[in-house]
Amino acid sequence: MAAVALPEMKRYKYNMELAAGTVAAGGTLGMMIPPSVVFIVYAILTEQSIGDLFLAGVLPGLLTALLFCVTILIQCMLRPGFGPVAPKTSLAEKAQSLLGVLETLILFAVVMGGMFAGFFTPTEAAAIGAFGALVIAACQKKLTAKMLMQSLYETIRTSCMVIIIVAGAIIFGHFLAVTLLPLKMASGLAGLPLPGWMIMAIILMFYLVAGCFVDALALIILTIPIFYPVVQNLGYHPIWFGVVIVLVTQMGAITPPVGVCVYVVSGMERDIPLQTIFRGALPFLLALIAATALMMLFPQIITCLPEWFNQIPPV
Repeated sequence: MAAVALPEMKRYKYNMELAAGTVAAGGTLGMMIPPSVVFIVYAILTEQSIGDLFLAGVLPGLLTALLFCVTILIQCMLRPGFGPVAPKTSLAEKAQSLLGVLETLILFAVVMGGMFAGFFTPTEAAAIGAFGALVIAACQKKLTAKMLMQSLYETIRTSCMVIIIVAGAIIFGHFLAVTLLPLKMASGLAGLPLPGWMIMAIILMFYLVAGCFVDALALIILTIPIFYPVVQNLGYHPIWFGVVIVLVTQMGAITPPVGVCVYVVSGMERDIPLQTIFRGALPFLLALIAATALMMLFPQIITCLPEWFNQIPPV
């Protein structure tokens, strides 16, 4: 997205602090909006439903995106030079511009809708999505041998990475089971003379700090075997916990000293100083904090969609 969005915002004279910060913060939404690799790995480690986690991430993801939009609006109101006024366009022109993503929206609806309706499993949904993408590319006459080979290469690379990570997580989980470290830490935290919400706040603070140094996927793989028993003992919903820790690790992806998304944007645009990107991303940290607070105060935002879909009888 940095390669696509930043040159366009440069062309329209956007302030690069706002532009780069928006792209870096927006990049974290991929961890929350389904289909999310982080949710898949969390589901495997905790034996939860992948479909339920995908559903649980929809409303928090949309709420976070809305809070990001409010953050951008406030910045542009306080500093009008950050976002120059764009040329006016009619409603018809705006509607016509959406035709470019119509095929993608239809494919997304078929894959996600069919999976949640019970027509096919998540694995079958992935196959249908890949086949649908090939059909769309062929119909648009964009399916070339070079593009197909590149897609296959990226698929193999990503799949091998996930398989190796999951295999390592399983080995690490067996090691932790032998050492009894998760049980000791769980009993130690659960035995603290503190209310449950305060223990949960300590766990979330750990994820916030650790997320500044470690990639979200690796962090969840390393820590879920330790903290998941604690969460179970405290009586928190495992789906809720999975969404909240993803939300908290999103903060670490845009905060110094090692905000992963910030460094990616910096690598794509070498002419933008790193400190400028960090400065532009920090206002979005407030939006993520607000989203986390709302999730803790109103956990139904996370759990309502999975509970509602689970009540629908299978077709």
